[in-house]
Order: sequence, then C-alpha cells, then structure tokens
Amino acid sequence: MNDKTIPITGGCCCGDVRHEATGQSVLVEFCHCQSCRHAVGAPLMAWAAFRRSEFAITAGDVTAYESSPGLERTFCGRCGTSLTLADDRFPDDIYVSVSSFDDAEKLPPEFHIWRSRRLSWLETSDTLPRYAQFRADGIVEEQPGRS
Repeated sequence: MNDKTIPITGGCCCGDVRHEATGQSVLVEFCHCQSCRHAVGAPLMAWAAFRRSEFAITAGDVTAYESSPGLERTFCGRCGTSLTLADDRFPDDIYVSVSSFDDAEKLPPEFHIWRSRRLSWLETSDTLPRYAQFRADGIVEEQPGRS
C-alpha cells in the first residue's frame, strides 16, 4: 500500500527552492498535454493537486509565467525545475510536480489526462483510467481499446 503520510516536502534540483504540502493530495495525475510536455521537456508530466491552503514554498523564490490564459507555472529560476501549476478554473487548488517531492513514491498517479494529446510513440502499460481531455463540463473518458 502506498504511504500518503503528510507533511511531504520537496524542492528543486539545485536546492534553492523548497516546498511542503501539509494536507492529503486532492488527486495525482499523468498529464499528456503539449503545454506540460514543453514545460518539463518530457513526454508526460505527473502532477499532485493539493489545497492551496495546505501547500507552501518554504524556502527560496520561484519564477512564474503564464503558459496559457489562466494557467500560471512556476519553476526555480536557477536550475529550471518545474514546480507548480495554478489553474484559474480551480482557484482552491495548486498542482505540484510529483517528481519535485523528496519522496515521490508516496504520490502514485491515479489516472491519465489529455490522452487525446499523447505522443503516438509513448505507450504505457499501467491499468490506470485514461481520459481523452478536460473540458469545462468535465472529464471525457476515452473509448475502450485505445492505448
């Protein structure tokens, strides 16, 4: 069984920025959207969402930019580690890069999102639910049989 003990701490690669979540994650997801792929330079991104009131930058300063309307990403200005994503549609939550946690093993992803944007050469063998996209009216599940 996975241990979701809190608080859970983390930070950037160079150590300048540290963060801490003091509440349970709201969700943990693999995201396949192009924006996330570009932001991290990888074929997908793992995010853990927490209530903003239960997450804090505890050391250092982050650099922020709006990657698309209503989406603000932060990263370490020194080493470039992707740290957070804030989405105006979910003002109470903050998405934190799973791989920026000291013990990312405690935050296993629960589903895939934006599978409609998945790179065709990326295959995953897990049995997690797969959702084609996120829309204002909810998540749309992919058709059975699609990779």
